[in-house]
Amino acid sequence: MNIAFSNDAMKEFREIVARYPNKRAALLPALHLAQREFAWLPYEALEYVGRLLELPYSEVYDTASFYTMFKLKPTGKYHLQVCHTLSCALRGAGAICDHVKEKYGIGNGETTPDGKLSLVKVECLGSCGTAPVVQINDDYYEDLSPEQLDRILEGFKS
Repeated sequence: MNIAFSNDAMKEFREIVARYPNKRAALLPALHLAQREFAWLPYEALEYVGRLLELPYSEVYDTASFYTMFKLKPTGKYHLQVCHTLSCALRGAGAICDHVKEKYGIGNGETTPDGKLSLVKVECLGSCGTAPVVQINDDYYEDLSPEQLDRILEGFKS
């Protein structure tokens, strides 16, 4: 697989790198850009970012695999990230995950066969006061119940 940024993404990459005192410091925003560009971060994308930033693949992979916001395998069109730290766990995050498993047939780290929905448990999403919280793609849904989640997912179909 031959991966390269589009012209617009390469322009944005150059702008990102220009903001930092050295290329290494641009790794996180460069990974975000690559993920937006390629939908996830396959080996080739990590290798490509490493070449652009003059970093070894191992350092790029270590960084990408440390943060749950980076997808190292394809995910569903709707990527559900369920916070499972203390506040969310106490207020029903487990019930949300159980509901997704029961209704949609996927567990943590899995994607539905049609590629529409994926689920992953994540560490704190920083919304403890409105727990439980689920991030779907880039949006937060707070104080959520399994029934509310179903309504949200149904709304995506239309």
